[in-house]
Amino acid sequence: MTGDSKVKKRTMVKALNEALDLGMEAFPEMFLIGEDIGEMGGDFGVTRKLWAKYGEDRVRDTPLSEAAIIGACVGSAMVGMRPVAEIMFADFLGECYDQIVNNAAKLHYMFDGQFKASLVIRTACGGGFGGGPHHSQSVEGWFLNVPGLVIVAPSNPVDAKGLLLASIESDDPVLFLEHKALYRAKGEVPEGYYTTPLGTAAVARQGTDVTVVATMRMVPMALEAAEVLAEEGVSVEVIDLRTIRPYDADTVVDSVRRTGRAVVANEAPAVGGLGSELSARISQDCFHELLGPVVRVDGLDTPIPFSVELELLVLPEADRVIAAIRQAMTQPTRGRQ
Repeated sequence: MTGDSKVKKRTMVKALNEALDLGMEAFPEMFLIGEDIGEMGGDFGVTRKLWAKYGEDRVRDTPLSEAAIIGACVGSAMVGMRPVAEIMFADFLGECYDQIVNNAAKLHYMFDGQFKASLVIRTACGGGFGGGPHHSQSVEGWFLNVPGLVIVAPSNPVDAKGLLLASIESDDPVLFLEHKALYRAKGEVPEGYYTTPLGTAAVARQGTDVTVVATMRMVPMALEAAEVLAEEGVSVEVIDLRTIRPYDADTVVDSVRRTGRAVVANEAPAVGGLGSELSARISQDCFHELLGPVVRVDGLDTPIPFSVELELLVLPEADRVIAAIRQAMTQPTRGRQ
């Protein structure tokens, strides 16, 4: 990460807003597009004040058509623009799935590099606030097997700003996932322009007994769990993926080979998602070093209910991460080979 040495306390919303502002200053070919992102500043305030600063030509409000938004982004990227779209809720990515998967992700390949897909799709994902089945989903699994697409998922404000600027600089299409439960989280964020490398995980906490691999909302929960387990004499290493596709397998595998135990924490349902991929990779690449099976923490295989009480049962919380770590530490082990 490079940038100004001065730091200030920022929410993730403010950090993302600063990244967009700095990107607009650095790239005259960049523009913002989405529903209610102009004078209103977006449903969560991420684009606040940018319409007044840059005007309606560069901060474009649209009708309620996600397909039109991403279609316009793909076309404008082909002629050298750098669009950053806001899809209000990740659940609505189904409305523009074809534009993302069959157009944006394949653009560079189909045209042998003659055209670029320099576009970013920002969207709010995840549950925990009573939004119900159409406003609370974790959708990364929908896109994990799409070659050509980059999926970024920050867990804190400092990474959110750096990763968004790196995404804006990228010539690949980036799906930028922002967990709603983290929007008001605060952290120390450097002022000025800096980037955080895409495709590189962070060791959020060092440990020696067990590795927890997490992303987005599950990272602070894993860190909370690590604090609890430290009082029991268990040293927990927490890996924050930051980029989900392509993810930093080397950092994950190196950590698990050292600790011999692994927990994978993910908010989405268990079947066919990030947890499945990580568990398979760890089991394959760390087979001889693992002291026991990989333990998984996932959301239940059900739509997200409106009831907050029921939602607490469906989505994983810190107590389930704690239980998973204890399970990993106490299950029967085999000797290293």
